[in-house]
Amino acid sequence: MSKKALVAYFSASGVTATVGKELAAAIFADTYEIVPKVKYTAEDLNWQDQNSRSSKEMKDAKARPELADKSAPVDDADVVFLGFPIWWYTAPRIINTFLEEYDFFGKHVVLFATSGGSDIEKSIKDLQNTYTKIHFDGGKRLSVGMSREELKTLAGKYLN
Repeated sequence: MSKKALVAYFSASGVTATVGKELAAAIFADTYEIVPKVKYTAEDLNWQDQNSRSSKEMKDAKARPELADKSAPVDDADVVFLGFPIWWYTAPRIINTFLEEYDFFGKHVVLFATSGGSDIEKSIKDLQNTYTKIHFDGGKRLSVGMSREELKTLAGKYLN
């Protein structure tokens, strides 16, 4: 029997949303966009400005940006594919907020990330070390333009 999947993603610029929607279409999964209560502006995302919102959040391990809503259908899923852009070599703090908001007991969480050059390995380790009670099944850096067949093959091993 195939497992029920959810593709949940946070996307600041639209890249991760594109990949997340393609992944969901390839595996016939529900999607959920993780949206901050206060949306990020271009100035907020300026990583070169140490006083930008994203820079301040990433320097503060306890930062937890508030979610716009708490209606992700996590309870209905066996496998949650959780996507995000890599910020400062790891997951944005809103991913911590999301992981702390829902009960992932008995679920498999598969991470996917988008990035211009950073690998996902540090993100995986950081989240595994922080959330030891969540079953993470690793993850992969994905990019726009991957075929549905490629995405289906990558995701398939977690769904059977």
